[in-house]
Amino acid sequence: MSEIITYFQQLPLYISVSVFFGLTIVIWIAGTFLVYLVDAIADKTKIAKAFLGFVLLAVITELPEVVTTMTAAASNNAQLALNNMFGGISLQMTLLVLADILIAQKTLTSFPRKPTPVIEGLFLIIMLTILLVFYFIGDFSFISHVGFASVFMAFLYLSSVFITKRFTTSETWRPFEMPESSKGKAKKSPSNYMKLSLKKLFMYISLSALVILIFGLLITLIAEAIAVKSGLGTSFIGVTMLALVTSLPELSTVIAAVRIKSYTLAISNILGSNLIMVFLILPADLMFSQGLIINSIDTTAALALLSGIIITAIYCIGLLFRGTKRLLRMGIDSILVLVFYILSLTLFYHFR
Repeated sequence: MSEIITYFQQLPLYISVSVFFGLTIVIWIAGTFLVYLVDAIADKTKIAKAFLGFVLLAVITELPEVVTTMTAAASNNAQLALNNMFGGISLQMTLLVLADILIAQKTLTSFPRKPTPVIEGLFLIIMLTILLVFYFIGDFSFISHVGFASVFMAFLYLSSVFITKRFTTSETWRPFEMPESSKGKAKKSPSNYMKLSLKKLFMYISLSALVILIFGLLITLIAEAIAVKSGLGTSFIGVTMLALVTSLPELSTVIAAVRIKSYTLAISNILGSNLIMVFLILPADLMFSQGLIINSIDTTAALALLSGIIITAIYCIGLLFRGTKRLLRMGIDSILVLVFYILSLTLFYHFR
């Protein structure tokens, strides 16, 4: 692994950057087809798309973050691991702004029929807030070199899956209007996907996941080389460029879901991915050998946590108010999210 990193560091910066963005194309293509595969599975199994987006699609599209986080933690690069995880949360929530722009007539947060996206968002806010508290008070050992905060995050994530599954079929909360699809023709999923058996669908999903896994690892190594050669520092690279590229599967699936008007699938995918990102703290802590990884949170990572809390809260409020007023093709909540994210990037660069 170190030999590969050394090789990339010896390359001219422009070549490293070119290879970096070339690999993103492959990840994008693999992620684009995932939403159609999952959509076909939902139709065949009658499992709610919100739950499949929250669990299955989120797990698959999160593979680059798994690779980058585990690789960075195993090499004891806590800053890159943590900043990639926490910076990716704000970025992925901001991807919903693009989904909002692509929707005609209504706002993205006016579509979900069930309370599940709100529940997912509230769980994420709780988990990020607890992590911010541990940033100030410090984590303590729970088992060997694994911290209590890491184990607690894993417990909260599993609880969110259980509760979300329960409310997927619950009728305890339903909006008065349920416009799951807006007016106009939706682009259908390719019909050949529906002709595939479940076995073949899962086989193609596995192949796509493998592609994302391999190229996600390569992108991690190139990002470390670019961080050294550019002089920007691993903190800024982790929060921006690396988080952006490893979020490409989520971006491609969000766009694909919007094109077929599966808006709840798009929202649940993003929220589910972010919850998995927090869950990754436990395996990262297991692989980190220089103490408790939570105690390595720096100012940039703490700001990323705060940004994630604010941005998620804005969208949760939007999901509850279900406003339809649009400005510049976006809902008011999306505009606020975009403003806060740009402000966050400014702070990330300042504290890099």
